[in-house]
Amino acid sequence: MKTPRTSAAVAALLLSPAVSATGNLLTPDKLEADITTRELQNVLWNFNHIADRNGGNRAFGEPGYKASLDFVLERAKTRFGDYYDTYVQPFNHTYDKTRFISVTGPEGEDVKVVSPQYNPATPLPDGVTALLIDTPVDDENGSGCYEEQWEGIDATGKLALVKRGACAVADKLRLAKAHGALGVILWNQDPGDIVMPTLGADSIGQTVPVGIIPYEVGLAWKARLAAGEDVKVKLVVDAIIETRETWNIISETKQGDPNKVIMIGAHLDGVQAGPGINDDGSGSAALLEIMTALRMYDGYPHKIRFAWWGAEESGLVGSLYYTSKLSEEELDKIKFYFNYDMIGSPFPMFGIGQDELSGTGAKVLEEYLRSKGKDVQLGSFGGGSDHVGFVELGIPTATLFTGAGAPWDPCYHQACDTLDNIDWDALTVNAKAAARALATLANSLDGVGTRRKTSPNPRSRRAALRNFQKWAAVTEEAERGQKCSHSKHKTVV
Repeated sequence: MKTPRTSAAVAALLLSPAVSATGNLLTPDKLEADITTRELQNVLWNFNHIADRNGGNRAFGEPGYKASLDFVLERAKTRFGDYYDTYVQPFNHTYDKTRFISVTGPEGEDVKVVSPQYNPATPLPDGVTALLIDTPVDDENGSGCYEEQWEGIDATGKLALVKRGACAVADKLRLAKAHGALGVILWNQDPGDIVMPTLGADSIGQTVPVGIIPYEVGLAWKARLAAGEDVKVKLVVDAIIETRETWNIISETKQGDPNKVIMIGAHLDGVQAGPGINDDGSGSAALLEIMTALRMYDGYPHKIRFAWWGAEESGLVGSLYYTSKLSEEELDKIKFYFNYDMIGSPFPMFGIGQDELSGTGAKVLEEYLRSKGKDVQLGSFGGGSDHVGFVELGIPTATLFTGAGAPWDPCYHQACDTLDNIDWDALTVNAKAAARALATLANSLDGVGTRRKTSPNPRSRRAALRNFQKWAAVTEEAERGQKCSHSKHKTVV
């Protein structure tokens, strides 16, 4: 005589990763089919609306970011709480905002000017009025990027005229400060719109104030200096720098093996200059629509974890904070990470970042895009998005990217990164590719590499360690600062 199964035993059987509770097994075809342009448009309309109602942006430290967080949580935690375990991971970082900037030319004319993030303030209210001193142009290696390029230049008490390009803006400003400059007038390297850079929080205290002006104006002032004229310019920068709290969202399926996790991530924040609909509302929307569809399926053996990262535009802070907090045991559980940053550029390329560990994860993305007639460009990983912490910790990773700046996205980091700045076909096909790849790995890890715990490039490992050490200061401050997350400070080590 067979012993009748208890209700607990039946429940355990139904919740087993290998058994479908509803009979609706997850497949790549099903999840891909669930992703529609209309629903992606709906999410991005909401992100754009959030920016419109919150000062025009969704940046770290601004109300628009908190509203974006609440929008994602309403779906992930409130509506879909039966399917996902969701938590918010808080951390602190250095917030910066230029409240006012101006450059006044030698004839008293107002000059168009852009301020980078983490731009230090000039003395207020009068700013700095000083003669310009020219610096050599080196378009091949970068102008003002190296100590030898400043040889013989005494910028004491002056504003240094430096051409933008090649190296980090902060490097140019550090050298200008070392040679006595009161500030820098940085002229753009190309005609046309000026893309706002970031100096990085680690530059605080090391640089002089800067105003970035159009190429044509800088070229004209350089010609006047070459002719022996005195060119006097005024620079005013009113900026605030303080510590503010922000958050990552981490949400994972209730089903699936917790020792075999497939992660998918995108950054939720944008820059202060605009609503950030392509960068990276596009990736965040794809994640949210994949999450919405995934809840209808079961039977997949691996746990799926979604991540919306905070403060990416301030230096990948949220994802580096998250990865630096993981133990070796937790790192080993993450079998793959997909990163989606700018996947709807208006004039898209279709770039896939991969390495020798990416295997099936990158291959599914490539094969699907090629099947839709897309010209796929395969490349290695750059250092500009949230995959960095995962790659450096040896976790198999793949990324999708449709291009930043001209010619792919002329509205990159600008106020015009709105709903009009999306190629809906590119966004939809990339989101479908992401869904296929996720469903494939949720069911099988065949063809995926195993985590690399030692790097073939020791210098790369040391660079990663330096990154984590840098954000360790942020971590320590976050832990100290929970009582007062808005405490001001001067520097991040």
